[in-house]
Amino acid sequence: MLTYFIIVPILIAVLLFMLSHVKAGRAIAILFQAGFTGAAFYLFTLSQQGEILTTIGGYESVLGIVLRADSVSAVFVLITTIFFLIASIYSFHEKDSRLFWFLMFLWQGALVGIFLTRDLFNAFVLIEVVTIVVAILIMFNRDKRSMYDGMFYLMLNVLVIKFYLFGLGYLYRMAGTMDMEVARLALANVDRASQLLPYALMMTSIAFKCALLPLFSWLPKAHGSPAAPSAVSAILSGLHIKCTIYLFLRVQEMFATVATHEFFLVIGIITAVVGFTMAMSQSDIKLILAYSTVSQIGLIFTALSMGSYYSQIGGMYHIVNHALFKGGLFLGAGAIAKAYGTRNIHQIRGVLRRYPLMGIATLIAILGMIGAPFFNGSISKYFMVSDTTTQMNWILTFLSLGTIITFIKYSTMLFGKSDAEPKADVKIPVEQQISTFILGALCFVTGIFGLQSIRFLFNATVYIDALGYLEKAGIFFASLIAGFFIFKYFVNTSDFLKRLGRFELGFRSVCVCIGVFFAALLLTVGVL
Repeated sequence: MLTYFIIVPILIAVLLFMLSHVKAGRAIAILFQAGFTGAAFYLFTLSQQGEILTTIGGYESVLGIVLRADSVSAVFVLITTIFFLIASIYSFHEKDSRLFWFLMFLWQGALVGIFLTRDLFNAFVLIEVVTIVVAILIMFNRDKRSMYDGMFYLMLNVLVIKFYLFGLGYLYRMAGTMDMEVARLALANVDRASQLLPYALMMTSIAFKCALLPLFSWLPKAHGSPAAPSAVSAILSGLHIKCTIYLFLRVQEMFATVATHEFFLVIGIITAVVGFTMAMSQSDIKLILAYSTVSQIGLIFTALSMGSYYSQIGGMYHIVNHALFKGGLFLGAGAIAKAYGTRNIHQIRGVLRRYPLMGIATLIAILGMIGAPFFNGSISKYFMVSDTTTQMNWILTFLSLGTIITFIKYSTMLFGKSDAEPKADVKIPVEQQISTFILGALCFVTGIFGLQSIRFLFNATVYIDALGYLEKAGIFFASLIAGFFIFKYFVNTSDFLKRLGRFELGFRSVCVCIGVFFAALLLTVGVL
């Protein structure tokens, strides 16, 4: 059963590429995505009753490739299918190239394979496939900037995946298997010192793909590339980067005696701070969203590394929430930039007035992102700060303040007037407005029904203290007021931030950062 979740999207991709009637192909694509989402939901309900295993090739146990759908991987598969369905609706009239639809379905099949496989080498192969597909999609429109961004992304990923491959070789030598579950059991009996090198090698590659500090420079080029299709940017930022967070969770679980949460806690905090600082220094709306993704990934790693049950739940729920509001924001940004003919935040004004549905969807996604009460971000952030120290409470409040300032700046395009407003006949296609609004509406629904959503997705029973939630709401509104004044009197006028916004690392500098990160991780793991 699990094999079909990988093979069928690839077969549909081939069919769409061979089909000469493009409009019929797009209709088939959306119908298939709807059916595939239903199948993923069915798989999710089955996984709640127990782990589902499929061994490819008819081999016994770990001699073949084992596919696994459990309570974690099935959630990621469900999010993947929902996201590609919405992206397909959004792109119905935007892209009529058979190559585009072929690559999208191939991308989906490979991502589902990463979530379902229990074989580390199989994950390596699928990651390489995904890397090539994403690079082509970034370069899809073939202008000079997108070609540079795509090649920058491709070459760095080809380089850093070697760390994962070398680590995999060391792991196979020690455990005699590439199956995650069997390797976890085998490593429990292996000397801790022997595990340090493969752990550091594999984690360096995963940290790069997660865009942790100082390895994040590729992400704005890939996610914020000017010519990349809007659906591609949304999937990259909302969904694609989650596959490496999933691998991070699996590898941490496998190297249980070596894994250091303290290292990734510190790196997560610093990544979040640098991410929102770079985001608020940008004037390009897609780059604001791209750097914000860096900040949110840092926040997720901070929550996952704090060690408490509630912070773990908050981090996992924020993975889902970030997919919803960041996907909606990227889809909206693409349509808005096309309508206004610019991506400059200072030239885009009056979106709510000119395009009410798109403006409302964007506003709801922003409220989810900043953690406004009754929206999904407030629920995940509530659990992040629950059952933790006062010091971590202040740190997370500061990280939330940075996000609030960033999106106060982003929300300026919703109001007012500007000289760059589009002519009256410029329309945003209905399917793009609807697909963006669906993601925005989900940000509200998963906030109002946050506890039910957590119970449904993760089979976890959690509680919200009304007084505690009211206190967090008060902190949010105080942060909102402080953020407004910081934006008005510092961010909006700072020459330093303007200069900082032009900072970026070149290829050689990123390569040096990879080496520094590997050495720092290896040293930290060895000391701790």
